[in-house]
Parts: sequence; C-alpha cells; structure tokens
Amino acid sequence: MAKTAQTRASKAPRRTTPRLPGQLKTAIEAARSKKATDIIVLDLKATGGFTDYFLICTGTNPRQVQAIADAVEHELKADKIRPAHVEGYERSEWILLDYFDFVVHVFSTNARKFYGLENLWGEAARHEFADDAPEAKARI
Repeated sequence: MAKTAQTRASKAPRRTTPRLPGQLKTAIEAARSKKATDIIVLDLKATGGFTDYFLICTGTNPRQVQAIADAVEHELKADKIRPAHVEGYERSEWILLDYFDFVVHVFSTNARKFYGLENLWGEAARHEFADDAPEAKARI
C-alpha cells in the first residue's frame, strides 16, 4: 500500500516555481512590501517582445500606486540598478518603470481594467503571485 500511495504522489502534478532574475524578484518583493495586489509576471522572451518580462501589479489609490513604484525603484537602486525611463508618476494611474530586461507596470484598479495589458500579451507565459500570502515569498 505504501508503494501505491508513493507512486500516486510522484505522479501528481508538481507546482513549478518560475526561474526569475534576481532583480525581478527584488521588484516583486518591493511591490509586495507596499501591499500591491494582483501581481503577475509575463515572460515575454518567447514572444519576441522588446523586453524579457513585464511585472504588473495594482495599487488601490494614487498614493499607493506611487508608493509601490517608489519601493521598487528604491530597492533596485540599492543594488545600483536604475530605470532607464519612468513614465506616469504624476498622474499615478499607470506608472511604468523600464529596466530594459523587465518593465514594471503599477496600475490603479480602474486603469488596469481599462487597458487590460496582460490580455494584450496573451501568448506570454504567465506567473501569478498570491497577495500577501506568507508562503508566497518562498515560492519566488
């Protein structure tokens, strides 16, 4: 019996952890530290996109959207990594931080629904990260 249970367990689908660059992991953790929700990473390498990854997340109000972007920028700056371009900070509906290898998109709830960015890149591999789950940090 033990052998049967072991065989079934080994045939169960394994949840694979995406292999993400360290800088992208830092950005995810920074966004999480400011309570970003609906965190998704789109792997664009196979799509022939202009960057390797999109990190997409949501803030509930303009101050939180700015705080999330600030945290990402601050944490990456500590590693001597600066964005090549920042856009949308003043309006705080959609802040874009371009780090060449990946682009961080911090949306307000309404802007994210309106633009549907993750739907535009439907062929990209998609990695979702649970909101503020204790085990989520271990999965990155």
